[in-house]
Amino acid sequence: MGWISGIVVFLMIWWVTLFTVLPWGNRPSSSPQEGNMQSAPDLPRLGKKFLVTTLISCLLWVVVYGLIASNVISFHDMAAKMAEQDNLMESPQ
Repeated sequence: MGWISGIVVFLMIWWVTLFTVLPWGNRPSSSPQEGNMQSAPDLPRLGKKFLVTTLISCLLWVVVYGLIASNVISFHDMAAKMAEQDNLMESPQ
């Protein structure tokens, strides 16, 4: 996996993880401020959630990188098999 694809994979993992972590620990305010929704949390703790998201994403990225680097997941083999199937479908019978 190259640098650019590694960064893209990390960002995809980070965003999915962020949307998983965002609802953790949210409790609606007992007395919401004027103009806020009643369901808006008192303390969203976004900094902590971004840190947790980054740590989880780093761990998941290392796992994905290990699977790709050890050829457990081989995109080249998958592409070759798909091309072979396409060639079989195109050949006259």
